[in-house]
Amino acid sequence: MKILILGAGQVGSSVATALASENNDITVVDTDTARLRDLSERLDIRTVIGHASLPSVLGQAGAEDAELLVAVTSSDEVNLVACDVARRRFRTPARVARVREAEYLQLDGLTQGENAAVSAAISPEHLVCRHVERLIEHPGALQVLDFADGRAQLVAVRAVPGGALVGHQIKELRNHLPTGVDARVAAIYRGNRAVKPEGTTVIEANDEVFFLADRRDILTVMNELRRVEQKRTRRVFIAGGGNIGRALARSLESRYAVKVLERSRERAKYIAEDLTNTIVLTGDAADEDLLREENIDQTDVYCALTNDDEANILSAMLAKRLGCSRVIALINRAAYAELVQGGPIDIAVSPQQVTLGALLAHIREGSPARVHSLRRGAAEAIEAIARGDGRTSRIIGRTVDELGLPETATIGGIVRGDKLLIAHHDVVIEPEDHLIVFLMDKHQLPEVSALFQAGATWL
Repeated sequence: MKILILGAGQVGSSVATALASENNDITVVDTDTARLRDLSERLDIRTVIGHASLPSVLGQAGAEDAELLVAVTSSDEVNLVACDVARRRFRTPARVARVREAEYLQLDGLTQGENAAVSAAISPEHLVCRHVERLIEHPGALQVLDFADGRAQLVAVRAVPGGALVGHQIKELRNHLPTGVDARVAAIYRGNRAVKPEGTTVIEANDEVFFLADRRDILTVMNELRRVEQKRTRRVFIAGGGNIGRALARSLESRYAVKVLERSRERAKYIAEDLTNTIVLTGDAADEDLLREENIDQTDVYCALTNDDEANILSAMLAKRLGCSRVIALINRAAYAELVQGGPIDIAVSPQQVTLGALLAHIREGSPARVHSLRRGAAEAIEAIARGDGRTSRIIGRTVDELGLPETATIGGIVRGDKLLIAHHDVVIEPEDHLIVFLMDKHQLPEVSALFQAGATWL
């Protein structure tokens, strides 16, 4: 597929890196020569220097022949204008734009309607806000991923000493779950090494375990896996009153006691007027005395959500040292995130990885129903829908064991109607089943895609 990516920032670079390994013809446009040089040295792509919304630049980049345009510059206006120009001048069939400002998403003709400038709009702030909100709702979870419109969830937890499965084989999981509750271990990471989950695989302390279960059973399964009593979340402290911090506070304030700390007095006043049941404070997130005064030691979750990686890391570490039970930090630089997560900081959230999964769901050929980028892009969780019948499909009518998946791929579950079926080896696939596939090595994605596209199509 010929893909035109506008913007070589962190999101654009992540998208280019993810797609360059999938036999795509990629061109990246940006005004920053250094960024483009760095990308072209790492990836087999073409680069064009210029303003992404100009017709002349889009023409030079090959918009006339492009099958897909992905506009992810730092400016909503540039992204929207570029998509409109691509539609009007070059008839580019698919146009995906990153849009931060929520008001743009409501405009007919711009992001909605048959002839809209944008085929699909992605809001990073909304995606990150929802991602952090799920982490708050599930104490002890490292990641919480939705599938089949939320009917199934894939959750990552850290195996702790004393947990039900530590030192035991995976096949013993059923013995520890209540009657009527089932779950499937989809993947295990031991340090940076992936361990294929088989019935005889023994889980060790500190393993990162991904398991799939019905959304209603997630907390039950988590409690069994960890055997550590998780205190119910009541108090949430948010450092940073930007778009993400404000949106998160608005979403949480009806269920939790929420405080927002914002450095700018003017911004703090605006947030206080916008929210109805949130305490808004003015000050520095690295002010130890202020955090003590606000009883940070009695706070259940501290979220560092400013636009400064270093400030988020330092304030989250300070909150943890002062006694906060759980700290989450928003970190853009992948190197920083890998360095701090699992230490003083419980969870490092990467906006690029959260956004990348949503973009890939629109970008991938055939459009999968859901894509989640995991482990800094090394792995993926994908939702596919079985199409056809037993005569035309390579998967319908076959058991999970008969599919011939690559060694690093695992089918965790099958959503059939409103019911999640754990993908045991003898489960037979039926038409319209939603298959949730965990791919530990993304390099084998073409092999998995070929298997499904032969007898099923992505939604």
